[in-house]
Amino acid sequence: MEFNALNDFLRQLSDNNHKVWFDAHREVYTPLRNNFIAFVDELVDGISLNDPSLSGLQGKNCIFRINRDVRFSANKNPYKTNFSAYLSKGGKKFPGAGYYFHFEPGKSFLAAGIWMPEPELLKAIRQEIDYGWADFSAILQRAQSEGLRFEGEKLSRPPKGYEADNPAIDILKSKSFVLTQPFDMLMGEPKLKELLIGKARELKPFVDFLNQGFDPSSD
Repeated sequence: MEFNALNDFLRQLSDNNHKVWFDAHREVYTPLRNNFIAFVDELVDGISLNDPSLSGLQGKNCIFRINRDVRFSANKNPYKTNFSAYLSKGGKKFPGAGYYFHFEPGKSFLAAGIWMPEPELLKAIRQEIDYGWADFSAILQRAQSEGLRFEGEKLSRPPKGYEADNPAIDILKSKSFVLTQPFDMLMGEPKLKELLIGKARELKPFVDFLNQGFDPSSD
C-alpha cells in the first residue's frame, strides 16, 4: 500500500470535495482503493491468527464507501476524506464489537469496541460489565497502560437499574464502549501493518468481553 500516495490524494480531495474533481482523478482513486483492499486482506490474515473469528473475511467486504450519505447532514460534501475498514466476526454489518481502522491525513486512528449499540444490546453489555466488573476493569487498565483511551458519550445520570455507588458506574453510564489510539499513516507499510496487528491482539480481550453481551457463546 502506497500510504504517501493515499495521504496526498486525501489531502487534495479535502481541498476539492466535489464530483468534477473526483471524476477527473478517478484513475488515481481506483488503484489506491484496490491497494487498500489488499492491505486490509493482510490485516485480516494477521489478526485472524490471534482472533480466528475473523477467518474468511474479505477486505472488499470490510471497507467503507468513500461516498457520504448527505441526506440528513448539514455537510453536503459528497466524499469522505478518509479510507476506513471494520473487521468483526460477522462482517461489516455485525451489530456487536469489532476492530476499526481509520486512515486520514493527520487524523488516523485505530479503535475497537462498539459504537452506540441498540438498546437491547446496550442493556446486555451493561449487565455483563456489572457482573464481571473485576475482569472488565482489568482489561481496561491493561489496554490503557498500552496507550489506548476509552471514549464515548456518557449519560449524566446512572442508567436505569444501577445505583450511583456502583463501582462500575462511570463506565455503565457510557452509550458507547470504544478504545482508541492514534497512529501515523506515513510510518511505512511493514511497520504500520505490524503495529495494527499487534494492537488488535491487545484489544481482543476487550472485544471478546463486549461480545459476551451479544453472544453468550463467544470465547
